[in-house]
Amino acid sequence: MNAIAEAPATSIDPQQSIGQIAVELPGATAVFRRLRLDFCCGGHLSLRDAAAGRGLDLQAVVDELSALQRPGTAPETPTPSALIEHIIARYHNVHREQLPELIRMARRVEAVHQGKPHVPAGLADALEAMQHELVSHMHKEEAILFPMLARGGNSFVVQPISVMRSEHDDHGETLEALARLTDDMVPPRGACNTWRALYTGLAQLREDLIQHIHLENNVLFPQFEPNA
Repeated sequence: MNAIAEAPATSIDPQQSIGQIAVELPGATAVFRRLRLDFCCGGHLSLRDAAAGRGLDLQAVVDELSALQRPGTAPETPTPSALIEHIIARYHNVHREQLPELIRMARRVEAVHQGKPHVPAGLADALEAMQHELVSHMHKEEAILFPMLARGGNSFVVQPISVMRSEHDDHGETLEALARLTDDMVPPRGACNTWRALYTGLAQLREDLIQHIHLENNVLFPQFEPNA
């Protein structure tokens, strides 16, 4: 498979406001919460000033945020084992990080903005259901299917691949349902930083999951399907 070269991740600008970083960089809200940096009401502060106000090492914060910038395409993956390792590291592990924070933000947005137009009522519950289904799906791949593929496959591998393809279709339907709940993940005018960050994170989850499914359906699985 030919790969597209990735540009190195761009370092975070310390002069950028923490509210803007929270909105534009998926995963930043979890970092800010842990460091007790208020990206909502205090979102106008620059990262430099916010870190100084909390007595934090600015470069350490910049490095942690910069690490959240992830490549979107696969590297060279000459073997199924290498591709599997990439899928687990870039997508499975990332999904496990993404969903708890998205659920937390969805709960907050639904509670704080209850009754307002465009509030995504039911989003947190939908994300929790998605988390349960996706974590179960990834576990089955990591515990059963991927080890079989890494060993070269066998005559029985087509059946679990078929099950995974069916579950991928279900994930696609879930993404469509999330888009309907969130006006296609476009925040309303005047949305707070948490609301906007939530939708940015949802859009990233959607793009990651689509790419994840593509790599499995169109690159990995056909190598083990006789009629592919």
